[in-house]
Amino acid sequence: MTCPPEMARAPMTPQLAQDGVVAILRADREDALAPVAHALADAGLRCLELTLTTPGAVQALRRLRPALDPGIALGMGSVTCADQATMALEAGAAFLVSPGVCPEVVRVAGEAGVACYPGGFTATEILTAWELGATAVKLFPAATGGPRHLRDLRGPLPGIPLVPTGGVAIEEIGDYLNAGAAAVGLGGPLVGDALDGGSLAALRERARVALQAVASARAR
Repeated sequence: MTCPPEMARAPMTPQLAQDGVVAILRADREDALAPVAHALADAGLRCLELTLTTPGAVQALRRLRPALDPGIALGMGSVTCADQATMALEAGAAFLVSPGVCPEVVRVAGEAGVACYPGGFTATEILTAWELGATAVKLFPAATGGPRHLRDLRGPLPGIPLVPTGGVAIEEIGDYLNAGAAAVGLGGPLVGDALDGGSLAALRERARVALQAVASARAR
């Protein structure tokens, strides 16, 4: 029995592949997003994910895209159906992220030639997402199994890039990358209280520390 030939799939978002971090911005209100996005970009973090769980996220994406440097990759997360995927792409999303394996989202992204990162936790879910055409699979929730879980999955699935997300602490970035992660997704541990009026200077410092952790791990 032979495996089917490798399908064409969108490559990993260049900024994510190069910098190793995607910042996840999940807010209670739309107007909190722009200052945080600009602060992260100022700190050198070039891959940002808004989420559809934020009210007005699509409108925020449409406004933020022309306001940010063209070198910033701005995507949409928590996408679970074709209609949401289409709206996000029309608003300018450079990539799509799902919390689970959502075939219609992968299909819409594939037809548009846009990177797509479905969520998966088990080997079956990861294989299913990959066979659908995922660019990489978001290992979610990463903190449930930690770096050991990622390493155990990488053993039998070495060709599938994994991006652990969900509870990844900044000080754990090196552990995840050493376990075989292609990159990491950082939400609360990176953003902290910045979306609720917290210090943007502190946010920029956390972003710099996260990027340095990636650089240090990759230099080993």
